[in-house]
Amino acid sequence: MTAQTSTLPIDDPALRDEATVPPASWSAVFAMSICAFALVASEFMPVSLLTPIAGDLHVTEGMAGQGIAISGALALLTSLFISALAGSLDRKTLLLGLTATMGVSGAIVAVAPDYLTYMLGRALIGVVIGGFWSMSAATAIRLVPIEQVPRALAVFNGGNALATVVAAPLGAWLGAVVGWRGAFLLLVPVAFVTLIWQWLTLPSMRSERRAAGAGHAFKAFTLLARPSVAMGMAAGGLFFMGQFALFTYVRPFLETVTGVRVPALSLILLALGAAGFVGTLLIGRVLRRGFYQTLIAISTVMAAIAVGLIAFGEWVGVVVPLLALWGLTGTAAPAGWWAWVARSFPNDAEAGGGLFVAIVQLSIGLGSTVGGLLFDYGGYRYTFMVSSVLLLVSAVLTVLLGRKTPTPAAGWNKG
Repeated sequence: MTAQTSTLPIDDPALRDEATVPPASWSAVFAMSICAFALVASEFMPVSLLTPIAGDLHVTEGMAGQGIAISGALALLTSLFISALAGSLDRKTLLLGLTATMGVSGAIVAVAPDYLTYMLGRALIGVVIGGFWSMSAATAIRLVPIEQVPRALAVFNGGNALATVVAAPLGAWLGAVVGWRGAFLLLVPVAFVTLIWQWLTLPSMRSERRAAGAGHAFKAFTLLARPSVAMGMAAGGLFFMGQFALFTYVRPFLETVTGVRVPALSLILLALGAAGFVGTLLIGRVLRRGFYQTLIAISTVMAAIAVGLIAFGEWVGVVVPLLALWGLTGTAAPAGWWAWVARSFPNDAEAGGGLFVAIVQLSIGLGSTVGGLLFDYGGYRYTFMVSSVLLLVSAVLTVLLGRKTPTPAAGWNKG
Protein backbone atom coordinates (compact mmCIF):
# COMPACT_ATOMS: atom_id res chain seq x y z
CA MET A 1 0.00 0.00 0.00
CA THR A 2 2.76 2.41 -0.84
CA ALA A 3 1.42 4.20 -3.86
CA GLN A 4 -2.18 4.67 -2.86
CA THR A 5 -1.80 7.19 -0.10
CA SER A 6 0.94 9.30 -1.62
CA THR A 7 -1.65 10.80 -3.97
CA LEU A 8 -3.97 12.03 -1.23
CA PRO A 9 -5.06 15.59 -1.99
CA ILE A 10 -3.61 17.79 0.71
CA ASP A 11 -6.13 20.46 -0.26
CA ASP A 12 -8.90 18.47 1.37
CA PRO A 13 -10.68 20.88 3.74
CA ALA A 14 -11.10 18.11 6.28
CA LEU A 15 -7.35 17.78 6.55
CA ARG A 16 -6.19 21.34 5.98
CA ASP A 17 -6.84 22.32 9.59
CA GLU A 18 -4.35 19.72 10.70
CA ALA A 19 -1.64 20.70 8.25
CA THR A 20 0.30 23.13 10.43
CA VAL A 21 3.00 21.10 12.14
CA PRO A 22 6.40 21.62 13.74
CA PRO A 23 9.53 20.34 11.97
CA ALA A 24 9.27 16.78 10.72
CA SER A 25 9.24 14.04 13.35
CA TRP A 26 10.66 11.17 11.33
CA SER A 27 11.22 9.02 14.39
CA ALA A 28 7.46 9.11 14.97
CA VAL A 29 6.88 8.28 11.31
CA PHE A 30 9.07 5.17 11.62
CA ALA A 31 7.27 4.22 14.83
CA MET A 32 4.01 4.29 12.87
CA SER A 33 5.63 2.17 10.15
CA ILE A 34 6.63 -0.48 12.69
CA CYS A 35 3.07 -0.36 14.02
CA ALA A 36 1.77 -0.96 10.48
CA PHE A 37 4.12 -3.93 10.14
CA ALA A 38 2.96 -5.53 13.40
CA LEU A 39 -0.67 -4.80 12.58
CA VAL A 40 -0.64 -6.37 9.13
CA ALA A 41 1.35 -9.34 10.44
CA SER A 42 -1.24 -9.80 13.19
CA GLU A 43 -4.13 -9.43 10.75
CA PHE A 44 -3.01 -12.15 8.35
CA MET A 45 -1.04 -14.46 10.64
CA PRO A 46 -3.92 -17.01 10.69
CA VAL A 47 -3.53 -17.54 6.93
CA SER A 48 -0.33 -19.55 7.43
CA LEU A 49 -1.48 -21.19 10.69
CA LEU A 50 -5.03 -22.33 9.94
CA THR A 51 -4.28 -26.02 10.15
CA PRO A 52 -2.64 -26.07 13.62
CA ILE A 53 -5.13 -23.51 14.98
CA ALA A 54 -8.06 -25.62 13.84
CA GLY A 55 -6.53 -28.81 15.27
CA ASP A 56 -5.73 -27.29 18.65
CA LEU A 57 -9.10 -25.59 19.09
CA HIS A 58 -11.00 -28.62 17.74
CA VAL A 59 -12.75 -26.73 14.94
CA THR A 60 -12.68 -26.94 11.16
CA GLU A 61 -10.20 -24.95 9.09
CA GLY A 62 -13.11 -22.95 7.74
CA MET A 63 -14.14 -21.96 11.27
CA ALA A 64 -10.55 -21.02 12.11
CA GLY A 65 -10.54 -18.84 9.00
CA GLN A 66 -13.46 -16.88 10.43
CA GLY A 67 -10.84 -15.23 12.66
CA ILE A 68 -10.02 -13.11 9.61
CA ALA A 69 -13.71 -12.50 8.90
CA ILE A 70 -14.44 -11.16 12.39
CA SER A 71 -11.42 -8.87 12.35
CA GLY A 72 -12.65 -7.48 9.05
CA ALA A 73 -16.14 -6.89 10.45
CA LEU A 74 -14.83 -4.99 13.48
CA ALA A 75 -12.44 -3.01 11.28
CA LEU A 76 -15.41 -2.00 9.15
CA LEU A 77 -17.39 -0.67 12.11
CA THR A 78 -14.38 1.05 13.62
CA SER A 79 -13.39 2.82 10.41
CA LEU A 80 -16.87 4.32 10.12
CA PHE A 81 -17.39 5.46 13.70
CA ILE A 82 -14.01 6.00 15.35
CA SER A 83 -13.92 9.70 14.47
CA ALA A 84 -17.32 10.31 16.04
CA LEU A 85 -16.60 8.19 19.11
CA ALA A 86 -13.17 9.71 19.72
CA GLY A 87 -14.51 13.27 19.61
CA SER A 88 -11.85 15.71 20.76
CA LEU A 89 -9.65 13.03 22.35
CA ASP A 90 -5.95 13.62 21.73
CA ARG A 91 -5.07 11.46 18.72
CA LYS A 92 -1.78 10.49 20.36
CA THR A 93 -3.72 8.96 23.25
CA LEU A 94 -6.01 7.20 20.79
CA LEU A 95 -3.09 5.75 18.80
CA LEU A 96 -1.37 4.57 21.99
CA GLY A 97 -4.59 2.90 23.07
CA LEU A 98 -4.90 1.13 19.71
CA THR A 99 -1.30 -0.08 19.85
CA ALA A 100 -1.80 -1.42 23.38
CA THR A 101 -4.96 -3.17 22.20
CA MET A 102 -2.92 -4.85 19.45
CA GLY A 103 -0.64 -6.35 22.09
CA VAL A 104 -3.62 -7.48 24.20
CA SER A 105 -5.15 -9.11 21.13
CA GLY A 106 -2.00 -11.13 20.44
CA ALA A 107 -1.84 -12.27 24.06
CA ILE A 108 -5.51 -13.33 24.11
CA VAL A 109 -5.15 -15.36 20.91
CA ALA A 110 -1.93 -16.96 22.15
CA VAL A 111 -3.49 -18.25 25.39
CA ALA A 112 -7.01 -18.86 24.05
CA PRO A 113 -8.38 -22.03 25.70
CA ASP A 114 -11.29 -22.26 23.27
CA TYR A 115 -12.68 -20.98 19.99
CA LEU A 116 -14.71 -18.11 21.47
CA THR A 117 -11.68 -16.65 23.23
CA TYR A 118 -9.70 -16.93 20.00
CA MET A 119 -12.44 -15.02 18.18
CA LEU A 120 -12.46 -12.35 20.91
CA GLY A 121 -8.75 -11.75 20.35
CA ARG A 122 -9.32 -11.55 16.61
CA ALA A 123 -12.17 -9.05 17.12
CA LEU A 124 -9.84 -6.76 19.06
CA ILE A 125 -7.28 -6.71 16.24
CA GLY A 126 -10.11 -5.68 13.92
CA VAL A 127 -10.74 -2.59 16.06
CA VAL A 128 -7.06 -1.67 15.76
CA ILE A 129 -7.05 -2.21 11.99
CA GLY A 130 -10.01 0.07 11.38
CA GLY A 131 -8.76 2.78 13.71
CA PHE A 132 -5.15 2.81 12.54
CA TRP A 133 -5.76 2.95 8.80
CA SER A 134 -8.58 5.48 9.14
CA MET A 135 -6.21 7.88 10.91
CA SER A 136 -2.99 7.16 9.04
CA ALA A 137 -3.19 10.05 6.55
CA ALA A 138 -4.28 12.62 9.13
CA THR A 139 -1.49 11.46 11.45
CA ALA A 140 1.15 11.88 8.74
CA ILE A 141 -0.05 15.41 8.08
CA ARG A 142 0.55 16.25 11.75
CA LEU A 143 4.01 14.75 11.85
CA VAL A 144 5.70 16.35 8.85
CA PRO A 145 5.40 19.51 6.73
CA ILE A 146 2.92 19.34 3.86
CA GLU A 147 5.55 18.85 1.15
CA GLN A 148 6.90 15.77 2.97
CA VAL A 149 3.54 14.06 3.54
CA PRO A 150 3.81 11.72 0.51
CA ARG A 151 7.19 10.51 1.73
CA ALA A 152 5.86 9.99 5.26
CA LEU A 153 2.89 8.00 3.97
CA ALA A 154 5.25 5.89 1.86
CA VAL A 155 7.25 5.09 5.02
CA PHE A 156 4.00 4.22 6.85
CA ASN A 157 3.07 1.80 4.12
CA GLY A 158 6.57 0.39 3.92
CA GLY A 159 5.76 -1.49 7.12
CA ASN A 160 2.66 -2.86 5.46
CA ALA A 161 4.59 -3.93 2.36
CA LEU A 162 7.26 -5.66 4.45
CA ALA A 163 4.63 -7.52 6.44
CA THR A 164 3.02 -8.84 3.26
CA VAL A 165 6.38 -10.36 2.33
CA VAL A 166 7.33 -12.00 5.62
CA ALA A 167 4.09 -12.53 7.61
CA ALA A 168 2.91 -15.73 5.96
CA PRO A 169 6.25 -17.58 5.65
CA LEU A 170 7.41 -16.34 9.04
CA GLY A 171 4.14 -17.45 10.61
CA ALA A 172 4.45 -20.90 9.06
CA TRP A 173 8.07 -21.22 10.24
CA LEU A 174 7.33 -19.98 13.75
CA GLY A 175 4.34 -22.30 13.91
CA ALA A 176 6.68 -25.21 13.26
CA VAL A 177 9.32 -24.01 15.74
CA VAL A 178 7.35 -22.55 18.67
CA GLY A 179 3.78 -23.50 17.77
CA TRP A 180 0.98 -21.27 16.55
CA ARG A 181 0.45 -19.89 20.05
CA GLY A 182 4.10 -18.92 20.30
CA ALA A 183 3.88 -17.18 16.92
CA PHE A 184 1.07 -14.93 18.16
CA LEU A 185 2.76 -14.40 21.52
CA LEU A 186 5.85 -13.04 19.78
CA LEU A 187 3.75 -10.19 18.42
CA VAL A 188 3.20 -8.90 21.96
CA PRO A 189 6.76 -7.58 22.55
CA VAL A 190 6.71 -6.00 19.09
CA ALA A 191 3.54 -4.15 20.06
CA PHE A 192 5.11 -3.14 23.39
CA VAL A 193 8.25 -1.73 21.72
CA THR A 194 6.06 0.15 19.24
CA LEU A 195 3.96 1.54 22.10
CA ILE A 196 7.02 2.90 23.91
CA TRP A 197 8.45 4.32 20.68
CA GLN A 198 5.16 6.08 19.87
CA TRP A 199 4.84 7.42 23.42
CA LEU A 200 8.32 8.94 23.21
CA THR A 201 8.08 10.38 19.69
CA LEU A 202 4.48 11.21 18.82
CA PRO A 203 3.53 14.83 19.54
CA SER A 204 0.25 15.77 21.16
CA MET A 205 -2.42 15.75 18.44
CA ARG A 206 -5.48 17.40 19.90
CA SER A 207 -8.67 17.61 17.88
CA GLU A 208 -10.81 20.69 18.20
CA ARG A 209 -13.54 19.39 15.91
CA ARG A 210 -15.74 17.38 18.27
CA ALA A 211 -18.93 17.91 16.31
CA ALA A 212 -17.38 17.42 12.89
CA GLY A 213 -17.12 13.67 13.17
CA ALA A 214 -20.66 13.04 14.42
CA GLY A 215 -22.14 12.57 10.97
CA HIS A 216 -18.95 11.34 9.31
CA ALA A 217 -20.12 7.74 8.82
CA PHE A 218 -23.47 8.74 7.38
CA LYS A 219 -21.99 11.45 5.14
CA ALA A 220 -19.74 8.82 3.60
CA PHE A 221 -22.71 6.75 2.47
CA THR A 222 -24.23 9.70 0.60
CA LEU A 223 -21.28 9.49 -1.80
CA LEU A 224 -22.77 6.25 -3.14
CA ALA A 225 -25.50 8.32 -4.80
CA ARG A 226 -22.96 9.05 -7.54
CA PRO A 227 -23.20 6.16 -10.06
CA SER A 228 -19.47 6.11 -10.80
CA VAL A 229 -18.66 5.97 -7.08
CA ALA A 230 -21.14 3.14 -6.47
CA MET A 231 -19.73 1.19 -9.42
CA GLY A 232 -16.13 1.75 -8.33
CA MET A 233 -16.83 0.73 -4.75
CA ALA A 234 -18.61 -2.41 -5.99
CA ALA A 235 -15.74 -3.29 -8.32
CA GLY A 236 -13.15 -2.79 -5.59
CA GLY A 237 -15.21 -4.66 -3.02
CA LEU A 238 -15.72 -7.66 -5.29
CA PHE A 239 -12.01 -7.71 -6.04
CA PHE A 240 -11.06 -7.99 -2.36
CA MET A 241 -13.84 -10.49 -1.73
CA GLY A 242 -12.58 -12.74 -4.50
CA GLN A 243 -8.97 -12.33 -3.44
CA PHE A 244 -9.51 -13.35 0.17
CA ALA A 245 -12.00 -16.11 -0.59
CA LEU A 246 -8.99 -17.92 -2.06
CA PHE A 247 -5.96 -16.47 -0.26
CA THR A 248 -7.27 -17.29 3.24
CA TYR A 249 -7.18 -21.00 2.44
CA VAL A 250 -3.88 -21.25 0.60
CA ARG A 251 -2.17 -23.23 3.38
CA PRO A 252 -4.74 -26.02 3.69
CA PHE A 253 -4.86 -26.20 -0.11
CA LEU A 254 -1.08 -26.62 -0.32
CA GLU A 255 -1.04 -29.22 2.44
CA THR A 256 -4.04 -31.32 1.42
CA VAL A 257 -4.02 -30.99 -2.37
CA THR A 258 -0.46 -30.18 -3.44
CA GLY A 259 1.03 -32.28 -0.62
CA VAL A 260 3.48 -29.64 0.64
CA ARG A 261 5.02 -29.92 4.12
CA VAL A 262 6.06 -27.09 6.45
CA PRO A 263 9.67 -26.41 5.30
CA ALA A 264 8.62 -26.18 1.64
CA LEU A 265 5.41 -24.41 2.64
CA SER A 266 7.38 -21.57 4.21
CA LEU A 267 9.47 -21.18 1.05
CA ILE A 268 6.37 -21.10 -1.17
CA LEU A 269 4.71 -18.46 1.00
CA LEU A 270 7.95 -16.48 1.00
CA ALA A 271 8.00 -16.60 -2.81
CA LEU A 272 4.40 -15.40 -2.86
CA GLY A 273 5.25 -12.52 -0.50
CA ALA A 274 8.46 -11.57 -2.31
CA ALA A 275 6.61 -11.43 -5.61
CA GLY A 276 4.05 -9.19 -3.93
CA PHE A 277 6.77 -6.83 -2.75
CA VAL A 278 8.08 -6.58 -6.31
CA GLY A 279 4.54 -5.86 -7.45
CA THR A 280 4.23 -2.90 -5.06
CA LEU A 281 7.43 -1.45 -6.52
CA LEU A 282 6.19 -1.75 -10.10
CA ILE A 283 2.50 -0.86 -9.81
CA GLY A 284 2.98 2.92 -9.90
CA ARG A 285 4.68 2.89 -13.30
CA VAL A 286 2.19 0.40 -14.71
CA LEU A 287 -0.78 2.47 -13.55
CA ARG A 288 0.61 5.54 -15.32
CA ARG A 289 0.67 3.67 -18.62
CA GLY A 290 -2.91 2.48 -18.33
CA PHE A 291 -4.90 3.07 -15.17
CA TYR A 292 -8.14 1.14 -15.66
CA GLN A 293 -6.49 -1.30 -18.03
CA THR A 294 -4.13 -2.31 -15.21
CA LEU A 295 -6.95 -2.85 -12.72
CA ILE A 296 -8.87 -4.91 -15.28
CA ALA A 297 -5.81 -7.00 -16.14
CA ILE A 298 -5.03 -7.73 -12.49
CA SER A 299 -8.54 -9.04 -11.77
CA THR A 300 -8.60 -11.09 -14.97
CA VAL A 301 -5.18 -12.65 -14.38
CA MET A 302 -6.06 -13.57 -10.80
CA ALA A 303 -9.33 -15.14 -11.95
CA ALA A 304 -7.35 -17.25 -14.42
CA ILE A 305 -4.89 -18.24 -11.68
CA ALA A 306 -7.75 -19.50 -9.50
CA VAL A 307 -8.90 -21.74 -12.34
CA GLY A 308 -5.32 -22.86 -12.95
CA LEU A 309 -4.95 -23.91 -9.31
CA ILE A 310 -8.08 -26.05 -9.65
CA ALA A 311 -6.74 -27.71 -12.80
CA PHE A 312 -3.13 -28.20 -11.69
CA GLY A 313 -3.41 -28.19 -7.89
CA GLU A 314 -1.50 -31.45 -7.49
CA TRP A 315 1.49 -30.27 -9.54
CA VAL A 316 3.83 -28.31 -7.26
CA GLY A 317 5.89 -27.18 -10.27
CA VAL A 318 2.82 -25.39 -11.63
CA VAL A 319 1.30 -24.26 -8.32
CA VAL A 320 4.39 -22.35 -7.16
CA PRO A 321 4.67 -20.00 -10.19
CA LEU A 322 0.89 -19.53 -10.20
CA LEU A 323 0.96 -18.45 -6.55
CA ALA A 324 3.96 -16.20 -7.20
CA LEU A 325 2.00 -14.51 -9.99
CA TRP A 326 -0.97 -14.24 -7.60
CA GLY A 327 1.29 -12.47 -5.10
CA LEU A 328 2.74 -10.17 -7.76
CA THR A 329 -0.68 -8.96 -8.88
CA GLY A 330 -2.75 -9.29 -5.72
CA THR A 331 -0.39 -7.43 -3.40
CA ALA A 332 0.01 -4.57 -5.87
CA ALA A 333 -3.71 -4.20 -6.61
CA PRO A 334 -4.64 -2.24 -3.44
CA ALA A 335 -2.31 0.57 -4.57
CA GLY A 336 -4.38 0.93 -7.71
CA TRP A 337 -7.69 0.96 -5.88
CA TRP A 338 -6.48 3.48 -3.31
CA ALA A 339 -5.24 5.66 -6.15
CA TRP A 340 -8.78 5.49 -7.56
CA VAL A 341 -10.11 6.67 -4.20
CA ALA A 342 -7.65 9.57 -4.07
CA ARG A 343 -8.62 10.87 -7.50
CA SER A 344 -12.35 10.21 -7.08
CA PHE A 345 -12.80 12.30 -3.92
CA PRO A 346 -10.73 15.48 -4.30
CA ASN A 347 -13.01 17.33 -1.86
CA ASP A 348 -14.17 14.43 0.30
CA ALA A 349 -11.01 12.37 0.78
CA GLU A 350 -11.72 11.68 4.44
CA ALA A 351 -15.31 10.53 3.88
CA GLY A 352 -14.47 8.62 0.69
CA GLY A 353 -11.45 6.95 2.24
CA GLY A 354 -13.43 5.91 5.32
CA LEU A 355 -16.15 4.44 3.14
CA PHE A 356 -13.63 2.50 1.07
CA VAL A 357 -11.90 1.14 4.19
CA ALA A 358 -15.29 -0.08 5.41
CA ILE A 359 -16.14 -1.72 2.09
CA VAL A 360 -12.74 -3.40 1.83
CA GLN A 361 -12.99 -4.82 5.34
CA LEU A 362 -16.56 -6.00 4.73
CA SER A 363 -15.42 -7.66 1.51
CA ILE A 364 -12.47 -9.37 3.19
CA GLY A 365 -14.81 -10.68 5.89
CA LEU A 366 -17.42 -11.91 3.42
CA GLY A 367 -14.79 -13.44 1.16
CA SER A 368 -13.11 -15.40 3.94
CA THR A 369 -16.50 -16.45 5.36
CA VAL A 370 -17.93 -17.68 2.07
CA GLY A 371 -14.61 -19.26 1.14
CA GLY A 372 -14.47 -21.07 4.47
CA LEU A 373 -18.01 -22.43 4.20
CA LEU A 374 -17.37 -23.67 0.69
CA PHE A 375 -13.99 -25.13 1.69
CA ASP A 376 -15.57 -27.09 4.56
CA TYR A 377 -18.66 -28.35 2.75
CA GLY A 378 -17.67 -28.50 -0.91
CA GLY A 379 -13.89 -28.59 -1.06
CA TYR A 380 -11.29 -26.24 -2.46
CA ARG A 381 -12.64 -26.41 -6.03
CA TYR A 382 -15.85 -24.62 -5.04
CA THR A 383 -13.92 -22.00 -3.05
CA PHE A 384 -11.49 -21.26 -5.86
CA MET A 385 -14.20 -21.22 -8.54
CA VAL A 386 -16.27 -18.68 -6.59
CA SER A 387 -13.11 -16.61 -6.15
CA SER A 388 -12.58 -16.67 -9.92
CA VAL A 389 -16.17 -15.60 -10.62
CA LEU A 390 -15.98 -12.70 -8.15
CA LEU A 391 -12.74 -11.48 -9.70
CA LEU A 392 -14.20 -11.66 -13.21
CA VAL A 393 -17.29 -9.67 -12.16
CA SER A 394 -14.93 -7.09 -10.65
CA ALA A 395 -13.08 -6.89 -13.97
CA VAL A 396 -16.34 -6.35 -15.88
CA LEU A 397 -17.44 -3.59 -13.52
CA THR A 398 -14.02 -1.96 -13.87
CA VAL A 399 -14.42 -1.98 -17.66
CA LEU A 400 -17.74 -0.15 -17.26
CA LEU A 401 -16.19 2.21 -14.71
CA GLY A 402 -13.39 3.08 -17.11
CA ARG A 403 -15.95 3.98 -19.79
CA LYS A 404 -17.86 6.25 -17.41
CA THR A 405 -14.81 7.93 -15.90
CA PRO A 406 -12.13 9.87 -17.81
CA THR A 407 -8.56 8.62 -17.68
CA PRO A 408 -6.47 10.38 -15.01
CA ALA A 409 -4.76 13.50 -16.29
CA ALA A 410 -1.05 13.53 -16.85
CA GLY A 411 -0.47 15.79 -13.89
CA TRP A 412 -2.30 13.38 -11.61
CA ASN A 413 -0.28 10.48 -12.96
CA LYS A 414 2.89 12.24 -11.89
CA GLY A 415 1.58 12.79 -8.41
